[in-house]
Amino acid sequence: MKILVINPNISESVSALIRAEAERAASPGTEIIVRTAAFGVEYIETRVEALLAGNAVAQIIAEEDGFVDGVVVAAFGDPGMPALKELVDIPVVGITGAAIHTAALQGSRFSIVAISQRIQAWYRECVERNGMGSSLASIRSLQDSLGSIGSVQEDFRDKLLQLAHDVVEKDGADVVILAGAPLAGLAREIGGQIPVPVVDGISAGVKQCELLISLNGGTHRKGSFARPPHKTNAGLSADITRTLDRGAKTSEESSVAP
Repeated sequence: MKILVINPNISESVSALIRAEAERAASPGTEIIVRTAAFGVEYIETRVEALLAGNAVAQIIAEEDGFVDGVVVAAFGDPGMPALKELVDIPVVGITGAAIHTAALQGSRFSIVAISQRIQAWYRECVERNGMGSSLASIRSLQDSLGSIGSVQEDFRDKLLQLAHDVVEKDGADVVILAGAPLAGLAREIGGQIPVPVVDGISAGVKQCELLISLNGGTHRKGSFARPPHKTNAGLSADITRTLDRGAKTSEESSVAP
């Protein structure tokens, strides 16, 4: 089993955190392939940055199409999702969707601890898109300016821990999600200090991607997530064009099948 884990940010320091947690979470025999966005921003906290990142993620997926069994989009907010599910016939899992559905299995209400105040609106919209708005107790975030994105855990460990306690004690959270790739692995270190279950999006994404691959439930040959039909296009990379063309051929074959 090969799982492609994509950092939609351009930060190699965050990719290192992602790799470490993904490999810890992966089952024996699962190969983790980590790729970093070739263009975009240091870390995503707005809708427009997510829009740009979705393009970078689609390019990487197209380049690896045919060589991996599943994809994890490793940025909270799931840039490019759910549209990326239409691009290939393998599971594509966003760490936000994975985290909130994992949290829902462990409690009635969950809260998100984030690294940026600006990021909260986008995260809330992502929770709503996943149909889990009624289960969201709160989103709390750091109020400080960030230095190096790769050292957020070390720079703000005590404040992040306090936020986790606040969402439990003040907001009634049954489960805490530590949001974002810059916090990858932190749940393993401080989870025992928080009196409710703690979810890490990277590990949740990897485990749920493994599950979907193992279930082998089939592909979207019809319905709203079927591959896009063939259209004349311009300015797209060769990998994107090849992936779209292959998907269009599969969709045409499916539409004429008895």
